[in-house]
Amino acid sequence: MTTQVDDIRMQVMWNRLISVVEEQALTLLRTAFSTSVREAGDLSAGVYSAHGEMLAQAVTGTPGHVNTMAEAVGNFLAAIPREAMFPGDTYVTNDPWLGTGHLHDITMVTPVFAAPSSSEAVAQDNETLIGFFACTAHVVDVGGRGFGADGKSVYEEGIQIPIMKFAERGDVNATLVQMIRANVREPDQVVGDFYALAACNDVGRDRLLEMLEETGEADLERLGAFILSRTEAAMQERLAALPKGRWSYEMVTDGYDAPIPLRAEVVIEEGRVRVDFTGSAPVSRWGINCPMIYAKAYAAYAIMCVVAPDIPNNAASLAVVEMTSPENVVNAPRPAPVSLRHIIGHMVPDVVLGALAQALPGQIQAEGAGALWNLHLSVRPVAGSAEGRRAEVLMFNSGGMGARPTLDGISATAFPSGVHTMPIEATEQTGPIVVWRKELRPGSGGDGQYRGGLGQIIEIGAAEGHEFEFSAMFDRVHHAARGRDGGGDGAPGVVQLDDGTQLKPKGWQFVPAGRRLILKAPGGGGFGPPEQRDAAAREEDQRRGYTDNTDETSDTQER
Repeated sequence: MTTQVDDIRMQVMWNRLISVVEEQALTLLRTAFSTSVREAGDLSAGVYSAHGEMLAQAVTGTPGHVNTMAEAVGNFLAAIPREAMFPGDTYVTNDPWLGTGHLHDITMVTPVFAAPSSSEAVAQDNETLIGFFACTAHVVDVGGRGFGADGKSVYEEGIQIPIMKFAERGDVNATLVQMIRANVREPDQVVGDFYALAACNDVGRDRLLEMLEETGEADLERLGAFILSRTEAAMQERLAALPKGRWSYEMVTDGYDAPIPLRAEVVIEEGRVRVDFTGSAPVSRWGINCPMIYAKAYAAYAIMCVVAPDIPNNAASLAVVEMTSPENVVNAPRPAPVSLRHIIGHMVPDVVLGALAQALPGQIQAEGAGALWNLHLSVRPVAGSAEGRRAEVLMFNSGGMGARPTLDGISATAFPSGVHTMPIEATEQTGPIVVWRKELRPGSGGDGQYRGGLGQIIEIGAAEGHEFEFSAMFDRVHHAARGRDGGGDGAPGVVQLDDGTQLKPKGWQFVPAGRRLILKAPGGGGFGPPEQRDAAAREEDQRRGYTDNTDETSDTQER
């Protein structure tokens, strides 16, 4: 039986453990080579018990990475037996079905062994495994067709790394590094990110051992039990206050060459929430499919946003959400193409929230832009040019969030992924491109008592003497974000050249030298009847230029 002093001590250690994983994540941010990690925070980091249960995660990171990684660590433990684990090991995979959903995400797991006694060295066979650190990051290239939806199977999408050892007893697998270098377009950048991932786990391990030595704890067993039991009790208390029943919702997304309906039924019952995606579109022949591990991550995130936004995210909080689905676009089996699994995965929260809006009327935000407006550019010198360079450039952009029951939607913000938009200056340093314009898109937020968040306008051209191909991975072009409770829809997205030529929202396309690509990211839906919007709020919208429709003109505005 624990005492109040014991509980206070455990809470202090819990806070310390969170600071450990924050330092782990910061190490990755500071050492990563890719701007998607260093500038946008497209990563996750966490600490796990010896049984593979997630105990704490870093605040920096995306739900799609963190929540899939919570399950992925168990897959590592199933693949690598305890007797094959040694101090100094680091394990790696980018398997979409065992990791975080597509080949571009590299997941690394590092075992933590108790520090040897200072009086005598501990024999190798007697090392005590006390936990794991894991991290994930999106790398700029994994070979294949490149980051896009055009592959017809996962085999076309890049190099596949099964769960294996990146390092054993501190020695890096040189053969694996050679294989990676031979299969990617940016070998130094990609391999640099591999080492950054390994380093961040090492920092977490070292800080954890320091913490345990200071506190006199031999392992994570007592602290882990405290964290998970307190979290479970808090989650059950929140679930008990929810209405019980079942509600369903359907939403249509653009797809690749045909619309993709997504349907979810949410069942709230004693002690758990079940989400079923029966009725969603079948598996696509294009690379927008989503492995279930990724769809489940975002379904759980949507429920946590509503039910327990202030409760720590760990194995106990995630355990109350169950997801089921037949084989379909949110449960795509191997070897379906899955490179752009975020296109569907980032839409999952709006579908789940739509069902919850019926259970909790007046309490759930409107639909938003959802999927990131990612952009992968392959830049090259114009044929015959004496100067220039090739480069692979990855850029993240965001549309607007849906309006909330008491607040306007947030503009140009990545919900649900939470990644940052990369600064223009950092993006331009990675390759010969120029970002001529990046600004809020007036008039794109849905009208309502509370206005939807605005999208943004981005105008990009190749530097002089260069041209580029780009992989379009955009949604909400043909199916705008819908308003809620009487709110208006957000503006749909637009993809075009500066001469007005309309381009496809998905797939590899060409932008010749001298032309510019213009992206108009979609806005979020409004909430509540427009006639109930406060007059002062409307005046403020006009003063700030939020409601002008100037973005629909053909004029371009240079920075």
